[in-house]
Amino acid sequence: MATDAQPRLGKIRSFLWPIYRSELRTFLPMFIIYFLICMNYTLLRAAKDALVITAKGSGAEALPFIKVWAILPMALLFTALYGKFANRYGRDRVFYIMVSIFLGFFALFAFAIYPNIGLLHPHGLCDSLATRLPDGFSGLISIFRNWTFTLFYCMSELWGTIVMTILFWGFANQMINMGGAKRFYAPLLMGANIASFIAGAISLQLSAGAIFSLFPESQDPWGMTIGLITIVILLSGAGIMFAYRWLSKYGLDTSAICSTGRKQDKPKFKMSLGKNFAYLAKSKYLICIAIIVFTYNVSINMIEVVWKDQVHQLISDPNEFSAYMGKVFMAMGAFSTFISIFICGSSIRRFGWTFSALISPIAILVTGTAFFSFLLFRESGFGAMAIMLGSTPLALAVFFGSMQNCIARACKYTLFDATKEMAFIPLNSESKLKGKAAIDGVGSRLGKSGSSLIHQAFLIPLESVTASAPYIAGFFILTIGAWIAATKSLGKQFQTKTQSEPAIASTEENAQPELG
Repeated sequence: MATDAQPRLGKIRSFLWPIYRSELRTFLPMFIIYFLICMNYTLLRAAKDALVITAKGSGAEALPFIKVWAILPMALLFTALYGKFANRYGRDRVFYIMVSIFLGFFALFAFAIYPNIGLLHPHGLCDSLATRLPDGFSGLISIFRNWTFTLFYCMSELWGTIVMTILFWGFANQMINMGGAKRFYAPLLMGANIASFIAGAISLQLSAGAIFSLFPESQDPWGMTIGLITIVILLSGAGIMFAYRWLSKYGLDTSAICSTGRKQDKPKFKMSLGKNFAYLAKSKYLICIAIIVFTYNVSINMIEVVWKDQVHQLISDPNEFSAYMGKVFMAMGAFSTFISIFICGSSIRRFGWTFSALISPIAILVTGTAFFSFLLFRESGFGAMAIMLGSTPLALAVFFGSMQNCIARACKYTLFDATKEMAFIPLNSESKLKGKAAIDGVGSRLGKSGSSLIHQAFLIPLESVTASAPYIAGFFILTIGAWIAATKSLGKQFQTKTQSEPAIASTEENAQPELG
């Protein structure tokens, strides 16, 4: 397909919408797929937190135990399952199978499992265990007590890992060359941020009291909310698979940014969990990506558990909790959209990969330090500030934690994701598939599990999240330091790879005229 005739993009368009008309057949289906995947992920995040944290005998202290003893084994299982499917089937069939597994579970949970939780949850046994074990084990007991909620939490987390990261971004990194990625990824991430805002609004509305007036016969408002959210998720899932089918059938091989053909057969090399990690261990480049993913997940989850504990102390009703999280996700989506439009794409194009990749850890370090400072010293000077503002120290701590979470997640969904995914592009197909499956499929879970183990180490003797906060703050700062060091090292290697491979370095120049 000839591209030399493509018009030069003006400065404003290259800044806000650097997509050529001939590329819309490829870009728009990708945009819809990623938009719907992210909308579902945000809906699931709000629901899973409300389910687990506000459940009987539970709280934020259950989250570290779930991430180690439930999510990590399931992440290993699903990554191995993905490898089996990838060895046996082509890319398209693997996508449909994995998405269908998740949608089937969410439908089963909402309409069969949740209505029968009174029969399924072993409250009597867990009450007996709670009287015999120290209070520090309450989080571990609660994940067994509410095991169906734990399973829902795990599947919701794995939707982000398997569907969003491995399936979608693995597909995008194989199909889009470096020149296309520099222009495509920022608008894609902007769509994800808009999806987060819309999902937050949906979660807020479905959790609000006004919706229940339409169903006065309902005896379980929270159960009705779960059902309504699931219906939205299933409809979005159908849209995801329809858009993917259209893209695979009609949208590829129509643009110069596509680096491979329309159809992809089974990989010529075999994938397995052990082989993927062995392959990763031999590459310094992949190890640096793994450290970045690991340290991000450690740092963000250290803060999140402490913040959600503060939210639970302020809000105990599941619908109110879900509605509050909806407000947070709306703010997160708005802030992320701002970063996508005015910072992400232009930063990568103008200042390069390393500068853009360092923004996320520095922003999280600054906001995280501010949150911990207020939390640890709120009874002194910060407490007086809360009184002056007509609030309480707890409410102000929740506000600062919410603000930190919005900024940290906004950086993650824009600059972090864009730079991380670009780092895979210079690699060959085997490195992309094996490295990405190991790093995103399990490495991210190891990061969350690592932070959870640190939380557990302090929760068991100290018995509460608040009491362990000073020690968590120290580990948080050390983790950010390792993240910054790995980013600098990877930046040097990324520059060497892109400059030493003419086919990659010249892709943007050959595919399209220079953006004006």
